[in-house]
Amino acid sequence: MIVRMAQGAILACVLSLSALFAAPANAAGPLEKNFWLSGPRYDAILPGCENPAVLQQISLTFAEKETKFWNSDLRILDFPRVREIAFRPWAANAIPRRFCSGQVVVSDGRKHRVNYAIVEDGGEIGATWGVEWCVVGLDRNWAYNPGCRMARP
Repeated sequence: MIVRMAQGAILACVLSLSALFAAPANAAGPLEKNFWLSGPRYDAILPGCENPAVLQQISLTFAEKETKFWNSDLRILDFPRVREIAFRPWAANAIPRRFCSGQVVVSDGRKHRVNYAIVEDGGEIGATWGVEWCVVGLDRNWAYNPGCRMARP
């Protein structure tokens, strides 16, 4: 027991001495910044709310989610009214987002509101834009609860 206490005391001394003589961490130097450490460069070039590629991505991921996780065959058939509600509503250095809202017609015949954001570098491995979306009344895992308000600015 005395040996363990002595070992603990020695370890504590070594750690405190190493902390005492440790050099402070520095930011990346000019050479390091040349190798992909320059920080984010956002262009804020995003597709519009009515862009067919955006609406198709929402439709496909909605159908996949319904099939995989909820054992449902619901599909989005149409986006009759879509409009932009905000573009870059936050600080200038924040990731550019275009917020949109509209209606969707689902395969059960009902109309629902949809809220979505087109996000720069939000796609596959950050290589392209991506879409975060929520269909009101069909957010079954409450990811954007209450009532899909968390998918809005």
